[in-house]
Amino acid sequence: MKTTTYSLLALAAASKLASAHTTVQAVWINGEDQGLGNSADGYIRSPPSNSPVTDVTSTDMTCNVNGDQAASKTLSVKAGDVVTFEWHHSDRSDSDDIIASSHKGPVQVYMAPTAKGSNGNNWVKIAEDGYHKSSDEWATDILIANKGKHNITVPDVPAGNYLFRPEIIALHEGNREGGAQFYMECVQFKVTSDGSSELPSGVSIPGVYTATDPGILFDIYNSFDSYPIPGPDVWDGSSSGS
Repeated sequence: MKTTTYSLLALAAASKLASAHTTVQAVWINGEDQGLGNSADGYIRSPPSNSPVTDVTSTDMTCNVNGDQAASKTLSVKAGDVVTFEWHHSDRSDSDDIIASSHKGPVQVYMAPTAKGSNGNNWVKIAEDGYHKSSDEWATDILIANKGKHNITVPDVPAGNYLFRPEIIALHEGNREGGAQFYMECVQFKVTSDGSSELPSGVSIPGVYTATDPGILFDIYNSFDSYPIPGPDVWDGSSSGS
């Protein structure tokens, strides 16, 4: 009887943990829903679960588990288009099912040419949002209020295939080394406009973060006045997201 009870408790605990996690489920372009993206015939390189990556040196940091496997479809966009990433625990039909409110932290977006990005190279940050002291809000609080939707603008880059990498860093256990939780996927896009702003060389993922970076090893429960968003600055050739 005890074994059964413990098994049920463990199952309930695991289910509760999973319900706190999140993945990108879909994308909108200029307000138009592109449909479910994390299906077998979708456009998101989706992991097998919504569990986070916690080892910043893992190759899973690039595009999550199985992120080196191309998705079936690629979405077409042009410079200036507004792309909206839609995050959920499990099912996008529940607009309140985003990420646990305790999972506070920044929301960022990187992009890279598909071939180089798949190998973890040439990632350029095009959007970031962190902590707003005036309202005592984290980017994840705003994401929840926006029903899981986060907007970015497609930069004026040369035509070609790109990966966009939306990322959440949850800091509810960030007061210990290795406690920060990283959620990310890579979404496949083809930029059809031929812009003049060449992407800079970018950073490597993994490689851009360490477990002791000030914005990763960070105690959200102690008093603080500001928060240092991890990673490079947003590329000045892009417009930060919202």
